[in-house]
Amino acid sequence: MSQPKILLQSGTLWTSVKQTTEHALKCGALLSIPTKFEFVEQDGVSFLVRILSNLERKDAAKQQQQKKTTSTQDFNPFLPYEEDLYVADISDTHVCILNKFNVVDYHLLIITRAFEEQESLLTLEDFTAMWACLADFDGLAFYNSGKISGASQRHKHLQLVPLPLSASGMQTPMELLLKSAKFPNAIATIPELPFVHAFALLDPHWAQSPLVAAAKTLELYYGLLSSVGLNIVNGNKLSGAYNLLATKEWMIIVPRSQEHFASISVNSLGFAGALLVRNETEMQILKNQGPMNILKQVAFPTSL
Repeated sequence: MSQPKILLQSGTLWTSVKQTTEHALKCGALLSIPTKFEFVEQDGVSFLVRILSNLERKDAAKQQQQKKTTSTQDFNPFLPYEEDLYVADISDTHVCILNKFNVVDYHLLIITRAFEEQESLLTLEDFTAMWACLADFDGLAFYNSGKISGASQRHKHLQLVPLPLSASGMQTPMELLLKSAKFPNAIATIPELPFVHAFALLDPHWAQSPLVAAAKTLELYYGLLSSVGLNIVNGNKLSGAYNLLATKEWMIIVPRSQEHFASISVNSLGFAGALLVRNETEMQILKNQGPMNILKQVAFPTSL
């Protein structure tokens, strides 16, 4: 199997992201969803909770998209993707576009050029594309492996948001807990997290060579999956859903048991300490239950 070919010119991605964002806002292709936010404390973590303030434009745009196809179920917004959202060619297998309905500024999608199922195993090509992007700026990459883990599209895509996630001074709200990881070997657990997970450290210097980084990350990825009991079935799919999050410094996998707690949907960013609610009613549910307790319910609680 040949190695992926990186097309992205080093040092150009962040400039392209800002230029494309400016253009997409002007022409109306980028439909940013306004939010306000609060910090909600639990178990030593200041969770960043965003409250959506306007979903009408997203709902209207989705309805318009659905009219473009006779089969709503098979509609794929990534084939073809909107040219006004195009940021850069990353490799011969992946392209980078803006997230049309972004809540976080400069939210990127790393999509496969050819259709692959979102529940598919991540590959050397996926991790090469991820590292090629991370080499250009500090970001949090994540993968929602199917609907149960929060994915809204079947076409395989990783996502990337800039760090820090807020102006709190930490890269992510979970940062302090991640520093407490216990390493009996290359794969660790974090004692304060009350749900099944597996954690590994990455070397930021790997970003200097995305192909080498991808090979090392792929090996760790398989180790993390095995550690949490996710087995390969049907060739390139797994026995369960999961969320993956990665920066230049670490990677974590969390198996999922359900997509929602009550009406609150949780995707990978929840396990970085960033949650999203649709209204004040959901915010009150989150405060009453506690954000860490919600993560525990949508994942698999660790045994006491």
